[in-house]
Amino acid sequence: MPNLQTALFYLEQRKIMPEIKYIYIVSLGCSKNFVDTEIMAAELIQNGFGLTSEKSKANICLINTCAFIPPARTEAESNILECIKWKKSRNGFRKIIVTGCLTQWDKKNQYSSKYPEVDLWLGIEEIPSLPQKLLGLYDRNNGKSSSSKVTCNYSPKYLYDETTPRIILSSSSHAFIKIADGCDNRCSYCSIPSIRGNLRSRTIISVVKEAENIIKTGVREIILIAQDITAFSRDIKNSNENLAKLLKELDKIEGNYWIRLHYLHPEGITDELIETLKTSRHIIAYLDIPLQHISDPILKAMNRKIGKNYILEVLEKIRQIKAMTIRTTFLVGFPGETQENFEELLEFVRKSNFERIGVFPFYPEPGTKAAAMKNIVPSDVAKERAEIIQKVHTEKSLKFNSNLVGNIFDVILDSVNNKFAIGRTYMDSPDIDNTVIVEYSKKPNLKPGEIIRVKIESFSAFELKGILI
Repeated sequence: MPNLQTALFYLEQRKIMPEIKYIYIVSLGCSKNFVDTEIMAAELIQNGFGLTSEKSKANICLINTCAFIPPARTEAESNILECIKWKKSRNGFRKIIVTGCLTQWDKKNQYSSKYPEVDLWLGIEEIPSLPQKLLGLYDRNNGKSSSSKVTCNYSPKYLYDETTPRIILSSSSHAFIKIADGCDNRCSYCSIPSIRGNLRSRTIISVVKEAENIIKTGVREIILIAQDITAFSRDIKNSNENLAKLLKELDKIEGNYWIRLHYLHPEGITDELIETLKTSRHIIAYLDIPLQHISDPILKAMNRKIGKNYILEVLEKIRQIKAMTIRTTFLVGFPGETQENFEELLEFVRKSNFERIGVFPFYPEPGTKAAAMKNIVPSDVAKERAEIIQKVHTEKSLKFNSNLVGNIFDVILDSVNNKFAIGRTYMDSPDIDNTVIVEYSKKPNLKPGEIIRVKIESFSAFELKGILI
């Protein structure tokens, strides 16, 4: 499974002819969407297209979009507008392709009508046919394209496997493995099922083979992702597979690597899973568990299927695992959230000592049950509540990091230069958690992906600094 540098080298050695189109890719949104981008990149290269990191050299701009909440759609629009400006400078030769969640979300063709300059809108189901769709944009004789069109299955069933071509575009330190797509949880605020479709899981054999292939390339951190990884295999009739059994098989792979788990619905954290985490050699003590709230009336309105007592019991069991780090997210300003509900959540955050927290104000997503609920919390109140929780977390993070000074940690490196390296402890997932700056007076022989020993010497709320041991 090649990385981007290998792929670009391969293209250069082929001495691509000028008529071969070069593509500039923008990947927006979550890591699950990023895996789709890696698959599209591999499909393009295998079909003779080149990739470039410079938009000015590209013939085609491909934007893989997110549409989960309004800010994500605003970001997608901003990128579309940039590419439209880029296209108009050489109109007729440059094309714009929009793929992913925005296309899936846009069932009424609001965006495709608003931006006719986009040549093609593709959904998730159309990922394998992307190269053929792009070639179809060009007339063989003069490079002219047909009018803009939308090709999208709004009930996608596509799911990649270990045989699907894929280029690892992330840092050489880590790679994501998507073990399932879609979701059946039906939280009342969430549009994911209507965008990504129903839950569809891979098999244990498929995931393990992909992990083996990635580890062989030298990647040291595997991050398992899905909308809810605890739902793995629930959609497969008569299957005896589950997340715990998958982790046991992954743990058997030989090598020095980490396995990180992302997005576990607390309802699916079973005693079997907790025991598996305790005995594993490679699964690090880090869990990303979006709790969303703690007040029972709000949890019920969110259709989270569990209550406060269940959450407290699960957290107590998880804390029995040595050195466990918990990342969680909260959603504030949900319809009907009273000041009393919020104070209950705030007190919970103060007492629970979560190492990592993300907090978001509620956005009413069209088509979801929550969007039609009464007792709307004003947006300015929701944002203020989010800021209050974030402030509490920043203070707690500052105190937590102060206690790390003098300790020695394994740190996985994401980047290296002549003055310092940037990495992460097991407590930190890439791009969303804390970083460790490793300082040195003379550059040692280090490279991204290595796991080194670092002594922590100073700190801030979301950053540590240390020296190489």
